[in-house]
Amino acid sequence: MSDGILDEAYERLHRTGPEYEGWLSNHGPMAVEALARHGHQGQVHRWLDDYLGRLDELPRGLHPIDDWRAALGDPKRAGDWLAYFDRQLRDHPWRDVLGTWWPRLLPGIAAGATHGVIRVGHAVRVLETDDVNPPRLTELAQALGYWAARWQPIPGTDRVLDGHRAGREQMDVDAALAGLPRIDDQTGGVRDRLGQLPGVPRWEPALAALSPARSPDEAKRGLTTLVHRAGLDYLRFGHAAPVMLVHAVTAPTAVLRTLPALDRALWAPSLAAAWAATAALTSVYAPADGIAPPTVTAVTPTEVFARAARHGDEHVVKLADAVLDAHAATGDDRLLTAAGYAGQLI
Repeated sequence: MSDGILDEAYERLHRTGPEYEGWLSNHGPMAVEALARHGHQGQVHRWLDDYLGRLDELPRGLHPIDDWRAALGDPKRAGDWLAYFDRQLRDHPWRDVLGTWWPRLLPGIAAGATHGVIRVGHAVRVLETDDVNPPRLTELAQALGYWAARWQPIPGTDRVLDGHRAGREQMDVDAALAGLPRIDDQTGGVRDRLGQLPGVPRWEPALAALSPARSPDEAKRGLTTLVHRAGLDYLRFGHAAPVMLVHAVTAPTAVLRTLPALDRALWAPSLAAAWAATAALTSVYAPADGIAPPTVTAVTPTEVFARAARHGDEHVVKLADAVLDAHAATGDDRLLTAAGYAGQLI
């Protein structure tokens, strides 16, 4: 991605805020990175021409961040957080900033319906695999700032991250996903739905059921499996919430993409947080009983993304990007149907 189109797109987007219409996430940086990554640079500016009109201006700050703990999760401080991380990434190597803030932000992985971590994952992928330059550092700064401003824990995640699983039956990813409960009232927005989880008697035991990673390599394998199984679950449950259940796949994908830039000691808690995100989204949006996976004409990975790019919806593009990663890691051709299915539903 050295032709400059992605950087031009970033510069256009960095004049806009991380949210619009109140609290909807700005998907522009994530979608254009995926388009450029998969060889569709020619569509990037046309896509942006259509998308930019819905976005809000960059938020203004109130006053500099001094007590970060007090400001964490305060959306009114979004402008302050963006400015804070812009300064941090001007003054320090980006991996150092990420390494400092990843464990602070990880407990609030629900931020912006998981879009905070998803945007960080896209930004890190660029910095890890391509040249480092100011637009790309600014993108990471805005991604981290958005996550900090919308920082939101998932109920029960603090105990999982702290390793409080004594006496729990430990399960693999498949069994843990199968054992997730559902909230009774699957209406309303994501914040209202997540707020119901503490009242679900089986929620915390189910959240603690996934076997913790005993090594960094186990954590990476666990994340790979989680993305794989979440992609297959989209085929069973996606009809119930076609947009929101995309994030049950893209959130753990973002965490998996970030691992190479992190100290290996952070890999196991990264799996725990990613599992909490996928588990929560499944519990609050997926029906108790799935449907038989749809029959979709098999296509090549290249055509999977080309169809998503033609469709144009940002969630379809991001899901195609995620399932292609999972397909490359697992070779499971069933994953290739998920993006096409999302395109039918959205």
